[in-house]
Amino acid sequence: MTERQKDRPWLMRTYAGHSTAEASNELYRRNLAKGQTGLSVAFDLPTQTGYDPDHILARGEVGRVGVPVSHLGDMRRLFQDIPLEQMNTSMTINATAMWLLALYQVVAEEQGADIRLLQGTTQNDIVKEYLSRGTHVFPPVPSLRLTTDMITYTVANIPKWNPINICSYHLQEAGATPVQEIAYAMSTAIAVLDAVRDSGQVPPEKFGDVVARISFFVNAGVRFVEEMCKMRAFGRIWEKITRERYGIENEKQRRFRYGVQVNSLGLTEAQPENNVQRIVLEMLAVTLSKDARARAVQLPAWNEALGLPRPWDQQWSLRIQQVLAHESDLLEYEDIFAGSHVIEAKVDALVEESFREIDRIQEMGGAMAAVESGYLKSQLVSSHAERRARIEAGQEKIIGVNCYESTEPSPLTADLDTAIMTVDPKNEAQVVSKLHAWRTERDEVRAQDALEALKRAAAGTENLMASTLECARAGVTTGEWAWALRDVFGEFRAPTGVSSAPVAVAAEEGSPLALVRDKVDATAAELGVGKLRFLVGKPGLDGHSNGAEQIAVRARDAGFEVVYQGIRLTPEQIVNAAVAEDVHAVGLSILSGSHAELVPDVLHRLRETGATDIPVIAGGIIPQSDAETLISAGVAAVFTPKDFGITEIIGRIVDEIRKANKLEPLKNLESTEVPA
Repeated sequence: MTERQKDRPWLMRTYAGHSTAEASNELYRRNLAKGQTGLSVAFDLPTQTGYDPDHILARGEVGRVGVPVSHLGDMRRLFQDIPLEQMNTSMTINATAMWLLALYQVVAEEQGADIRLLQGTTQNDIVKEYLSRGTHVFPPVPSLRLTTDMITYTVANIPKWNPINICSYHLQEAGATPVQEIAYAMSTAIAVLDAVRDSGQVPPEKFGDVVARISFFVNAGVRFVEEMCKMRAFGRIWEKITRERYGIENEKQRRFRYGVQVNSLGLTEAQPENNVQRIVLEMLAVTLSKDARARAVQLPAWNEALGLPRPWDQQWSLRIQQVLAHESDLLEYEDIFAGSHVIEAKVDALVEESFREIDRIQEMGGAMAAVESGYLKSQLVSSHAERRARIEAGQEKIIGVNCYESTEPSPLTADLDTAIMTVDPKNEAQVVSKLHAWRTERDEVRAQDALEALKRAAAGTENLMASTLECARAGVTTGEWAWALRDVFGEFRAPTGVSSAPVAVAAEEGSPLALVRDKVDATAAELGVGKLRFLVGKPGLDGHSNGAEQIAVRARDAGFEVVYQGIRLTPEQIVNAAVAEDVHAVGLSILSGSHAELVPDVLHRLRETGATDIPVIAGGIIPQSDAETLISAGVAAVFTPKDFGITEIIGRIVDEIRKANKLEPLKNLESTEVPA
């Protein structure tokens, strides 16, 4: 038997970073030694949103969901003993992408690297931040300028770098259908390429080099056939757009290049061991088809719905990839789906529907206009609400959640406190202390001069990369760089999409939602108010607002007057709003792990105002031990991903309002209570 020549495997990454630059460096070197072939850097929320660790909004967030990088010294320590000229580094960074790329380049130069050989990716897709992930800082127009300046700089100076990763991953996490995921990502790519072309910074004959450096970062869900067809459709649409809209003749420059993180939306807290087979199936959707195979893959860990994965959990996900690539015969064959009439029909349908939606967005003025009008956000909130309604109705089955719920005790979660990694609360103070030392020891005159030059450049039209590089070399901090640009560009609060989202669950007579509406109306009448008022708040820097939006929409449909001001609020702002709006309950949504700091602060401030009759409800990725602590501190109820019944949650909130106001339980209405 003749031995077949195997294709080269995709880049294998794990998304990692936590606590400090030193701790993350140790983790990276350990992962590389285990056979990981690329780095994928997770930055903490202050770094992503342009705040230094000592800013009030950074409290409780430092080092939680990624590594804090506040200045050049942190970046040096992050990549110590890792030769950047030989590395392929992906950085999940958007609003502050230019800043982090500048720090990376300077560290590479200090290592003696030729920056023209640097390989990697900066995500740098600001559109999806407005829609789903919430780490945006500046308004759409200046944000697009930052993206344009980065792309033109890298094409000229770091030609192997991918300066933007058009990122549909988070769109699916926010509820996007396959058609929406394709259409919104492609509309973003059109907006970016048009902006680069129109900037005049790239000669027409070099525009193919720009197109060749555009990469994509997509999501692979559990619907295997649909997801695999989605990837084929993506490639077909990109081929058509780049050839017909931009006139790119070189086939290599038109190639659809994408990396994948498989779906985290479908990971469950209930029976979390089922997440392993979900992750494997989702990985197969982007690897089995040679003609639509991902260039890089990173897999979540089985326990991400519980908290922060440990190194061993990340190793498990890496080994899943390695077994497929090295033990199976997958890489020995041509595309095994070529010629399938089922696949071709599905791909054709996705292409046709996606182009219809792309055309609709172009008629609105393009992706940026569709962001500012709120159209894209309201469509995602609506799609997500419809999905949640299908799950609650049992039409969409989730094993261990709404079917096959009986289970044997799991040894994986026998000790929940050790089944996830926790960040030492003392870590934040240490990071802040080092930041203060850095500021004290730097050349202050040079730092301030660099910031003034950055502001002048921002107020003009020159490419911002040169002044950003000088800021990096001068010891400027992440927060200072971002505040200098805020002074010129301003900040942006994206539309929430809640008020314009259509009703997803009908309150038909006798339905669970109708019963909750009756409870809401009866309670409002007893309290002598027209409507119960419910404030949904997102304290801190966690921008993952999907859960908060779904609670807000369902509470609205249940008859509440909902106060939802979007993301990134301090506890003080939330309490001020609760008092000013005279609300009957406050719901706090946090997925970043900062609940231990921020929820008690909200409670304390409410008590200080005398508003002791306003129950506080907490929701998010909250370990059981933390939930018990919050309940002991006075939180009325804690909901986590296992509590998937949103209507039931709204009913429970009404019960807590009645309890706080010393009203008798409603005997004549069916209980909707769920355990905390």
